[in-house]
Amino acid sequence: MKKMTGLVLTAAMVTTMMVSAVSAMAEDEPIKVGIVNNPPSESGYREANVNDFIDVFSEENGYDASFYYSIKNDEQLSAARQFITDGVDYLLISAAETTGWDSVLQDAQEEGISVFLFDRMIDCDPELFEAAVVSDMAMEGETAVNWLLDQGLDEYNVIHIQGAMGSDAQLGRTGALDEQFEAGTMNKVVQQTATWDEAEAKKIVESVINSKEPFNVIYAENDGMAKGAVAALDDAGITHGVDKDVIVMGFDCNKWALRELLAGNWNYDGQCSPFQAQVISDMIQTLEEGGEIEGLNDAKQIISVEKGFDAREITEEDIDTYGLGE
Repeated sequence: MKKMTGLVLTAAMVTTMMVSAVSAMAEDEPIKVGIVNNPPSESGYREANVNDFIDVFSEENGYDASFYYSIKNDEQLSAARQFITDGVDYLLISAAETTGWDSVLQDAQEEGISVFLFDRMIDCDPELFEAAVVSDMAMEGETAVNWLLDQGLDEYNVIHIQGAMGSDAQLGRTGALDEQFEAGTMNKVVQQTATWDEAEAKKIVESVINSKEPFNVIYAENDGMAKGAVAALDDAGITHGVDKDVIVMGFDCNKWALRELLAGNWNYDGQCSPFQAQVISDMIQTLEEGGEIEGLNDAKQIISVEKGFDAREITEEDIDTYGLGE
């Protein structure tokens, strides 16, 4: 009887150990994440953003992350659907366009997949995503345009070079300037997309120069396009920057762009923080532990705090603190 009791106890102990081992293995399983983003070649900002997500959502940090990059909304949608089919635990999206995502987000919700937005908002019911970590693109535009108004020019003849049409960044940075065009306080010399591309921005400015239409402001919606615009000015022998013929404005605060401000070659650069990955990772860990996400606004957002830089005021310390890249 004692021998039988010992065998029963031993069997029970083995069973318990096996259950514990299975539980430990389950706890050690990585969190599967699908990340849909724009390609790093889009801009210096995007390169920093992509690298930030690669660093945070690593195997060492307990994640099994898959990445997909495209500037085309339909390709992003297809990738998101594939991630849902693959059974990821979380879907993270920086959308190329703000529309067209409802059915994908609904599918994710039905499969029990939590969605986080980053960098850019999507035009959808907030119930379809957990949270968004984004910049206030409209505020970026308002800050830039208010700075421009404060320059007190006799007239504003603006070359407006837009980013990828329909993106949250383009819509936000365009909105405040459109208000000035509509009010008649600024003149729209040209308003055209270069889709974040430096070479295309140069072509747009070259076309205006060849047309002989006067202009004194270039408002480019990212640093790369501002760089292309300046190249066209240089080729034509047109001065630009502080106390020169043309005011040059960019966005994203790459270090090389901020150095152009410090040298007086550009006039303004609007900050756009690319560092959202750790905030999202912290929220995922909260959900994994059964907690609730806190600190969201009414639109389920966490807004990055940002500023604009004036060439007359920027310092080396600003470049070291806020600049992206090298």
